[in-house]
Amino acid sequence: MKFILIGIQGSGKSTQGNMLAKQLSIPYLSSGHIFREISKDKSQWGRYVKETLNSGFLIPDDKTIQIIEEYLSKAEYIGGYILDGFPRTPTQAEAFSNGVDKVIYLRVSDKEALWRLSSRVEEGVRDDNTLQAIRKRIQLFHDITEPVIEHYRNKGLLIEVDGEKSIEEVNQQILAALGK
Repeated sequence: MKFILIGIQGSGKSTQGNMLAKQLSIPYLSSGHIFREISKDKSQWGRYVKETLNSGFLIPDDKTIQIIEEYLSKAEYIGGYILDGFPRTPTQAEAFSNGVDKVIYLRVSDKEALWRLSSRVEEGVRDDNTLQAIRKRIQLFHDITEPVIEHYRNKGLLIEVDGEKSIEEVNQQILAALGK
């Protein structure tokens, strides 16, 4: 099974992705994790990725597509995967050539996302989690990623889940929607 988790930052994609990976024995891949790893590299590309992430912007579509498809070509993902954080733009959704069975949209309000993420800012979990960067990513989600949700809804692949429920309730909604 190949599926995508999509939702605003703070919607629980990582939490659910890790849980579902164990429950379904499918590898979990986070585009954010990939880019944070790249940003640790002291190369020009690594510095560019770090500066882009820290400012709250997205990596350009052509680079993102290339990197994600390269990762998904690895043997461990041939039998299926849970992909988090990609595609984020209509261009990425249209160009993504690795077939997807379902897209799970974790619907969370801006207010809830900000509340959840504010604790991460205080804890200093990530360099790119400043309130300014978070607000920018929330706005980018509305401006750029919401059309991706419509793209998959129109294709009949979208499963919409109330991401404001408890972690366990969200997980049960997802498993039920996947017939598990």
